[in-house]
Amino acid sequence: MILSYGTHTPSINPDAWVAEDATICGDVVIGAGSRIMHGARLVAEAGGSLRIGRNCIVLENAAIRATAKHPCKIGDHCVVGPHTHVVGADISDEVFIATGASIFHGAQVGRRSQIRINGIVHLRTRLEPGAVVPIGWIAIGDPAQILSLDQHEAISAQLTPLDFPGFVYGVDRSLPGVMPKITERLSASLGMHRQESQKPSSNA
Repeated sequence: MILSYGTHTPSINPDAWVAEDATICGDVVIGAGSRIMHGARLVAEAGGSLRIGRNCIVLENAAIRATAKHPCKIGDHCVVGPHTHVVGADISDEVFIATGASIFHGAQVGRRSQIRINGIVHLRTRLEPGAVVPIGWIAIGDPAQILSLDQHEAISAQLTPLDFPGFVYGVDRSLPGVMPKITERLSASLGMHRQESQKPSSNA
């Protein structure tokens, strides 16, 4: 499905291809030679922009999202594996993102990096070019520390100053009612989906 979001309609290069059961929504630009496979979801929410470069392969059931505060960009010659989750990140060229990996708001992933199966690049994290996040490990911080899941205390120490509620949602985590504030803001911003209208596909 090719969907508008507000005044924004996706732009798909004639040399790209999008599977019929993929969803492309909002201010999304897809470059020449890119392939968006079955069940993938590319969504630019609430004024955000999402850019997919040339010859990118987005595999089955990947979810790539942009928000108003956090645009998302994937460079040229990248592979985004099945069941991955990328939101509000800046991915450079020739990056390999394996099955089940997650990359969060404000992350910067350097050229020719690899995020292996179920790897995580946390918010506001910067991966140097050529970096590797091993299977199931977490990259966190700027510059990134790459930590295994058994290093819970080190991960927690890095997470607190990154301030997920404040950075992503603009909500002060020290005040009561954090989750109601977050969900009410999301409900308001995502409410535009009620008015979406399906656009003709521009698939090649």
